[in-house]
Amino acid sequence: MAKTGMVIGLIAILAAIGFGIYGVSAAEQPVVFTEEYLNDPEVFKQGKEIWFEQCVHCHGYNAYPGKAPKLKPKRYKPEFVYKRVAKGFKKMPAWEDVYEKEELMAVVAYVKSKNFSP
Repeated sequence: MAKTGMVIGLIAILAAIGFGIYGVSAAEQPVVFTEEYLNDPEVFKQGKEIWFEQCVHCHGYNAYPGKAPKLKPKRYKPEFVYKRVAKGFKKMPAWEDVYEKEELMAVVAYVKSKNFSP
């Protein structure tokens, strides 16, 4: 029994090391959005800064009108929005190679907040 546990633990450690060695992208790493995270004022602030630095150029000040389609983030789960932001969709570029995972998550928290206006 003890050997089996050690083998499973070793496999888990090697898998974790493999992520670092082989460079798993931010979008491929699991993301978890808790209510606490989504409502954190510091996360909101970071997401808002990135929104106005980058996203507003296509989506417009309040996510509409812009050259991109109107956003409807309240209709989607945070994980879905994260995937769209990280991987891109149609004409929207992928941002996973530009921003860190935490920055992408902050943008999602901002867009999903009740203070985001669309």
